[in-house]
This record gives sequence, C-alpha cells and structure tokens, in this order.
Amino acid sequence: MAEPKPLEVTQQDIDKAEEIKKDANKLFAEHHYQQAIDRYTDAIGYNPNVPQYYANRAFACIKIELYGQALQDADEAIKLDPTYTKGYYRRAMAQMALNHLADAIKDFRQVVKLDQKVFLKYLLECEKEKKARDFADAIAFDEVKESVLKRLGDIDSIVVEDSYQGPRFQDTVDLQFCKDLLVWFKDQKKLHRKYTLQIMRQALEIFNAQPALVDIDIPKGSKLTVCGDIHGQFYDLLYVLETNGLPSPENMYLWNGDFVDRGSFSVECILTLLSFKCLYPQAVYLSRGNHETDDMNRTYGFEGEVKAKYTELVFKFFSELFNAVPLANLIGRPDQERILVIHGGLFSRDDVTLDEIRKIDRFRQPGSQGIMTELLWSDPQPQLGRAPSKRGVGLQFGPDVTEKFCALNKLKMIIRSHEVKDQGYEVMHNGKCVTIFSAPNYCDSVNNLAAYIHVDSDLNVQYHQYRAVPHPNVPPMKYASSLFGGLA
Repeated sequence: MAEPKPLEVTQQDIDKAEEIKKDANKLFAEHHYQQAIDRYTDAIGYNPNVPQYYANRAFACIKIELYGQALQDADEAIKLDPTYTKGYYRRAMAQMALNHLADAIKDFRQVVKLDQKVFLKYLLECEKEKKARDFADAIAFDEVKESVLKRLGDIDSIVVEDSYQGPRFQDTVDLQFCKDLLVWFKDQKKLHRKYTLQIMRQALEIFNAQPALVDIDIPKGSKLTVCGDIHGQFYDLLYVLETNGLPSPENMYLWNGDFVDRGSFSVECILTLLSFKCLYPQAVYLSRGNHETDDMNRTYGFEGEVKAKYTELVFKFFSELFNAVPLANLIGRPDQERILVIHGGLFSRDDVTLDEIRKIDRFRQPGSQGIMTELLWSDPQPQLGRAPSKRGVGLQFGPDVTEKFCALNKLKMIIRSHEVKDQGYEVMHNGKCVTIFSAPNYCDSVNNLAAYIHVDSDLNVQYHQYRAVPHPNVPPMKYASSLFGGLA
C-alpha cells in the first residue's frame, strides 16, 4: 500500500507558517520556551509538512524537560524527511535525557552517516558514557548490599586539619554552625569531609525512622513555608533564608524535592537543608523528587559535583540517603481537610489512598512505573481524564482525577512542584492542585519568577514570589558530562 501523500497546503498557508516560525524562533532565543512551543504548534497547524518545525519544537520541549513530546516531534520530523540530520540529533538528545543511551547511540550513528565531521564527537562521547555506566552497574550488582557507612569506616575519627578554618560542631549540629555554614558556602568554600559525613549520617537516621508519608502539624502561632525545586541554586536558596527567616519551631520549612542537579551548587544546597533538618527535625521537612535518583544525578551534574568536591563513595552515600527521604508530607490535623505535598503528581488508578502511599517501600531507585514513579514524575493537565506524559515517564492527570483523589482522602488540596512556572506557581484544578517552583531564572536561562507558599495552622495559604539574585560565574551543569551540556 502506497504511503499517503503529505497534506497539500496553499502558498498563503506556507507564508503564514513561516511568519509564525520566525516569531517562535524569537521566543526561543528569549528563553520563552513554552510560548515558543505554542507558536511552533501554530506553524504546524498551517503547514504540517516541514520537518524543521517539529525539530524546533522538540528542542524547545527538551529545554523544559518534555522529553516524551520531544521524541514524538523528532519521530515526525524523520518521517517527513529521513535524511534530516536535526531530526535524529533531537531524538538522540531526548533519548539521552531519558537515560536511553543505547537508543541515543543508534540515532547518533545515523547523524554521523549524514554529517560525520560535525557530530562524530557526540557519538564517541555517548558510547564512552554508556560503557562507563555499564561498568558501574556491573560493579554495583556484584557489591554486597550494605550501608555505605560501613565502607566509610569510623567517620568520627577523621582528622580535621589545623589549616581548616570552616564551620565545626561537637557531637551534633547547632544553630551557630548552621549560620556559619551559610557564610562559608556563600564564599564558595567546602565543608570538611568529616562534618559532611556526620551531617549525612544523622539525617539518614532521622529519615530511616520516618514512614514514606510524614504527618506535619503546624502549631498555633507558627507557619510552614513550602518550597519547590531549588536545583542547586544555592544563592537563591540563601535569599529565601535571609528574607523569609531561618528555620525554627515557629518558622517551619518543607522543601519539596529536586534539591540537586542542573545548578552547580547542589552540594551546598543539600548540605544546608540536611543541617537544618538535623537541627530542627520537627520543624524542617523534605520530600524526595525525581532528581534524587541515580540516573538523574549521573546525567544532570550532581554525581560529578560530589566527586569533584568529595569522592565517589560520598556520592554513593548521598544515593543511599536519597532513597530514605520520605515521598510525601501531609499537612494538618486529622480533624482538618489536610494538604498533601508530593513532588510530581497523581496516579494511574483512582483508588490510591494515603495509607497506600505511607506503606510504599521507598528505599530503592523508583524504576519506570508504579505509584512511586508516578508520585515523582506525573504532571497536571487542564483536560479531564488521564493522558501519556509529555516527559516520557509518569502520566498527565486532569481536574476530575484530582477531585476524586482529594474526596477519597479527605484533602483540601495537593501541592506539588516538578514544573518550572513563569510566575513561580500555578493554581489549577479548581484550586485543588497547586504547583510551586523555587528556582528563579532556572538554569540561568528561563527568566521565570520563583515562589514559596506560607501555610498557617488553619491551613490558609499565601503565595510569595521572588526573582533570581546574582551568583558567582559558575554555569549550570558545570559538573555534568559535556555530552549532556545541551540539556541545560
């Protein structure tokens, strides 16, 4: 059977599509990626026969982590023109972002056939990365499954050199140490390995004792600040702590995942949060995000950063610690309609209960499916029902899904993060689903505001926005493999 011919369009349609494409390209250059996607979609509506429109939209999707949609667009570009180099290149980049390196290598090989001089280096780097990961996975499989702490030895006996002038503590973290730590990190100095490991050990003990879903009661006269993704942007985190106040029993905090990756001060961010968690375990809370996982840390820089600032074994300790971070936090008392805080979103089933979330075996990598993965990866959509995720992992869920989930579990609303928003937050699903994102000018390129939410003891919420602050001249993804630099 013959292939159907491409849709015929008029010259007027062609000219209009080109005009819109120029507008989309301008929006992309100004880092307005979602608006660029919308305009590329408009151009495709006038002329769906141009591979470049799909490849350009795929590139914009990659910039805001819609890797599943990018794969579909690259597929369409290749279908329209099997010799179109950028189609294969965009698809390879999306496959890499999803850690599908074998598939990425296939596409890079096709790219090299079409334009060897320009793209050979990408193929070689991707093959090298896959070999390194295969080797690491083989070693990990053969390792005895025991706590990294045993392999680290007696960390309390580590000698702190006289030349070290940084923050110190005896036995346990105190408030002065936390204050000194912020100043030390602001000056781009490294915390001594001994104190880093002691903080991680104490935090791990706290997390290990908690269920997958943690209950948070806000006392009268106190408030809880809920922050979304911070992604290694330490100087923006410092701004929040300076303007909103340091954590305390009266000034509680909940950081909702994606503490690390992309930003090149991820070590400073996570050690700051862990230090305050150790200081005030009943006033500081964390939820795990999809970037607190090995695959994402390999791709987006945290693994490389920890190895550069400490050692590979310290990174493995972080991996173990991230496995222990709770998946969800439930704000409010049992007599209230409470607020559930999760990093990603809701589920492929309507009957998921809070008790089921509470019982998730979280001490592992999340995998590619199941309610743990959906909780970390899913996104809301304005349409009713469910749809495949544009990210390639998890799903999209509509207002009816949110309504049923909240009714079943007697919730006022859900707060989630996971998506950059131009205004720093977005209220959806008749007020029952709120996205909060706390990394302003994400990756030094998106020009978005950031926000956090104040929640009082009566579960009233207030939104607060802020802009990015200056930071040292250290680019995002500095510690990632050069292969993945295009994902920033």
